[in-house]
Amino acid sequence: QVQLVESGGGLVQPGGSLRLSCAASGSIFRFYDMGWYRQAPGKQRELVARISTDSSTNYADSVKGRFTISRDNAKNTVYLQMNSLKVEDTAVYYCNADLVTYRTSVENYWGQGTQVTVSS
Repeated sequence: QVQLVESGGGLVQPGGSLRLSCAASGSIFRFYDMGWYRQAPGKQRELVARISTDSSTNYADSVKGRFTISRDNAKNTVYLQMNSLKVEDTAVYYCNADLVTYRTSVENYWGQGTQVTVSS
């Protein structure tokens, strides 16, 4: 069982910045692909960013150039640095851990979510 706990959400003005953190339990964190997803009211949950076990990354087009995902395997933690925030970034942000073998997901875990609100 992998447990994920997000933190760092809050209220910020447009153009501001936040850094989200996701702390994972266990000793095999480095073997999981990690991702950040978000869900806004009335919308489907969407992938924001992900980082693989070799630290390669990909991002949703809407956040490219503004958000940066990173991981610290020694601390079992993944981060999402969010800059130049927009009102449309408002959502609950969820951390995800995905154990992938031969391009197939074999274990998948979710955090409880943290609220990010961008408003003037």
